[in-house]
Amino acid sequence: MVRDILLVQKRELEARLQEPYIRRDAVTPLNLQDGLVKVITGPRRAGKSFYAIHLFEEARPYGYINFDDERLIGLADYDEILTAAVSVYGQPRILILDEVQNLPRWEIFVNRLQRQGWRLIITGSNANLLSSELSTHLTGRHTPIVLFPFSFREYLRASGGEQTSTEKMESLMGYAEEGGYPEPLVKGIDRSRYLRTLLQSTLYKDIVRRFKIRGVQGMEDLALYLMSNMAREYSFNVLSQVTQCRSVRTVEKYMGYLKEAYLIFDLKRFSFRVKDQVSHAKKIYCIDNGMAVTAGFGFSPDRGSLFENLVAIALKHEEIAGKISLYYWKNAQKEEVDFVVKKGPAVSTLIQVCVEVSNPKTLKREMRALLQASEELRCDDLLLLNDRVEGIETIRWHGIEKQVRLMPLWQWLEAGAIS
Repeated sequence: MVRDILLVQKRELEARLQEPYIRRDAVTPLNLQDGLVKVITGPRRAGKSFYAIHLFEEARPYGYINFDDERLIGLADYDEILTAAVSVYGQPRILILDEVQNLPRWEIFVNRLQRQGWRLIITGSNANLLSSELSTHLTGRHTPIVLFPFSFREYLRASGGEQTSTEKMESLMGYAEEGGYPEPLVKGIDRSRYLRTLLQSTLYKDIVRRFKIRGVQGMEDLALYLMSNMAREYSFNVLSQVTQCRSVRTVEKYMGYLKEAYLIFDLKRFSFRVKDQVSHAKKIYCIDNGMAVTAGFGFSPDRGSLFENLVAIALKHEEIAGKISLYYWKNAQKEEVDFVVKKGPAVSTLIQVCVEVSNPKTLKREMRALLQASEELRCDDLLLLNDRVEGIETIRWHGIEKQVRLMPLWQWLEAGAIS
């Protein structure tokens, strides 16, 4: 029976290998010969398994087992799976274990295979599950890789052909509204229907079913509300009032589940005191603009929120890879800087996102906030991302003088954010 399941999966794998593959820009460098378990996490349908099979495409033979299959996760004897894989794939020494978090006590199984000398790539769609359990059972013996939907560079790559600066600027607007999930872009399928179905699948498979949630409507209301209010501050009290979640504790718990499933993430307000970081309101972001636009009710997000969310996604990827720490800044006068980038103990860059810099009043407000934050945080690398202007501006206020770099957002994203 298990062998038959793997034979079907092998045929599906061979069919997938005939599909066009867009090269991915992994943040974490990989050494496929070091013997460490490669752990690929990220949202559902972000391309984790496709990325995994192409990593080892030149190192065949390898075995592939997809645990997003109820017939496999009910097995009591995991050696049956291993025996079937050896039979189907002809003595492979490399195994790709796809959506492995569905297998009960998977981490013990993986640990044993690694000790026996197998080279392993495992994928999963749950951030906390993989990170917490791997740190216990595979300490120092694994390499984590987080794969998000397409970055802007990958989006351009998937669109095909060289583009002029003007065309890239136009492509940015498409990317800001459509997001980066690979299948709608590569296969030309209906994006809105695809993303609505994907959201429901993630909510019910990765959250409701796993955590046995009874207040399903409250969870769904919370997810839709947050995605409709990306790039804004939130509080648990307000969220408990505007959704069907009855208590602040329930909201807090549900938000944790949404983060684990890679649907949302948030940023703390920067403070030199950790106690203040915990007490201040946080800002919410969505893992993909297309998901937020499709899920959001009421009016579509404005361009400013869409642009800011793109920057948040790019920087969050860098933070997960351990390159930076990420915050936002706000003072008592409600002046705000969108992103505080911290490398080590020092603040390295302050980033403001402003869609249009043609309005002098808006530009002055955004730059003044940068200047205020620069003085408080002792950081002189000030960046203002916008729709089209590149250059350096000198700003003066109350005897303080600083230079601000202006850069088109498409250019910053194509360059690979702060990398």
